[in-house]
Amino acid sequence: MQTPHSTCDYFSIIHRYIAPDSFTYSIYLPHVILVTHKALQISRGMGLSTQSLRFIEEAAMLHDIGVIKVNSPKLGTTGELPYICHGNQGRIILEAEGLPQHALVAERHTGVGISKQQIIERNLPIPQRDMLAESIEEKIISYADLFYSKRPAQMWTDEKAADIEAELAQFGQDQVALFREWHAEFGKYVE
Repeated sequence: MQTPHSTCDYFSIIHRYIAPDSFTYSIYLPHVILVTHKALQISRGMGLSTQSLRFIEEAAMLHDIGVIKVNSPKLGTTGELPYICHGNQGRIILEAEGLPQHALVAERHTGVGISKQQIIERNLPIPQRDMLAESIEEKIISYADLFYSKRPAQMWTDEKAADIEAELAQFGQDQVALFREWHAEFGKYVE
């Protein structure tokens, strides 16, 4: 069984699901590299262990693998599910790959997380359970992910904290409050 901090060959997993010569790959790879870079900057700044750094690198590179199961023309994916399902689908994929801790990152990284109550209230087509970042590694990756769009025109530009807050506000002030908490904790470690 995979331990939380054992190593995996994330490129072989990515290549198993996303062809390197595909449009999807041209969006996926830059996005996960940018998220990984920011997450590692934060982790190093916080003085996390070498094991945690390795896990963050792997999980950040794999956090969006579930996009292959959704229907998103802008990502070049032709799955049958709506985009909101990509986190849960990533969990399913990574559990099948024997990576249960990485799988939790995939499921819990959307926005600042999705509570069971939000899933029920919004009638979201995902399992009715809390999908909220719990570990420090999950929180760091989720935070870093908020700064990078998968839209080609904006892919290489860090989102501004105010823009992230405005986007999260449509899902409730509790989402904004959690982002602000993370920003106070993690933002000081990035350029």
